Amino acid sequence: MTILVTGGAGFIGSNFVLDWLAQSDETVVNLDVLSYAGNLENLASLQGDARHVFVQGDICDRALVDRLLAEHQPRALVHFAAESHVDRSISGPGAFMRTNIEGTYTLLEASRQYWSGLNEEAKAAFRFHHVSTDEVYGSLGPQDPAFTETKTYEPNSPYSASKAASDHLVRAWHHTYGLPVLTTNCSNNYGPYHFPEKLIPLMIVNALAGKPLPVYGDGQQIRDWLYVTDHASAIRAVIAGGRVGETYNIGGWNEMANIDIVKTVCALLDELRPDPAGPYSRLITYVKDRPGHDRRYAIDARKVERELGWRPAETFASGIRKTVQWYLDHPDWVARVQSGAYRDWVSQQYGA
Repeated sequence: MTILVTGGAGFIGSNFVLDWLAQSDETVVNLDVLSYAGNLENLASLQGDARHVFVQGDICDRALVDRLLAEHQPRALVHFAAESHVDRSISGPGAFMRTNIEGTYTLLEASRQYWSGLNEEAKAAFRFHHVSTDEVYGSLGPQDPAFTETKTYEPNSPYSASKAASDHLVRAWHHTYGLPVLTTNCSNNYGPYHFPEKLIPLMIVNALAGKPLPVYGDGQQIRDWLYVTDHASAIRAVIAGGRVGETYNIGGWNEMANIDIVKTVCALLDELRPDPAGPYSRLITYVKDRPGHDRRYAIDARKVERELGWRPAETFASGIRKTVQWYLDHPDWVARVQSGAYRDWVSQQYGA
């Protein structure tokens, strides 16, 4: 048995691949273009493992996707590959339209052709699992109920709009063609191997380097936080038991303001790697808010709990401690990820 994973060298994808192979002997064919956020070093522990077949390539390459499906005959395609950084989508939306919309369309069409040619048993077993985001639902007010799976889509950034479009394509390919799809919309992930342009790893890396900790606006934007291996276990549960055509929201039941996240990271670093110069919170620097910054996200994950019995194993307190410790234990990974292009991006985005 085999599954095909797209974007399996990125942050969430690589954690999913590692988790999958820790739980199963089922082969993973891993298709990743290795853009700036894709890092094969995340998968170094699988070196020489015959269960992991890595292919560098673009999900928009229809001929390549067709070949991989025909050659490996997967029972599921798990689609992580995406451009995912909101700031980058504001400064350069074109890549998001191509990867998130055209790429998903290419995978759906290739999967539809492949699935149509399977025998009845294999057709019934096949799943196309689309990994999406809570950002498609827009922004919540302070007292609004959390996002449910029936919440109206109101994307507010080029990134979230491109993911919303991909969600609609997946739904349409199921209702029009019968392709057996599953969609999960997750909250903000954090954990090992997170590229240090996102909030939590950026705060850790900058603090350790004595650099400013840039916080947008007043820092009161609220997000729900999900430890990345909890997300991986949720996807396994949905693939195994989710109802075809359904959407499942995956969240960590951890709503926190960005400034509280930053202060939590600082406090952990004060404990685990104290700085003689003083508390890391001295480095917090408020910067101009980004355009269209959504104020609050919150996930109602009761459906996946009710139907599939899934709940996150980590609290935020346990997950963030593991995350900070991982970055402290892996300075070489951080150093190699911080290429000149990455430093240029941080400088461009947040200022000197």
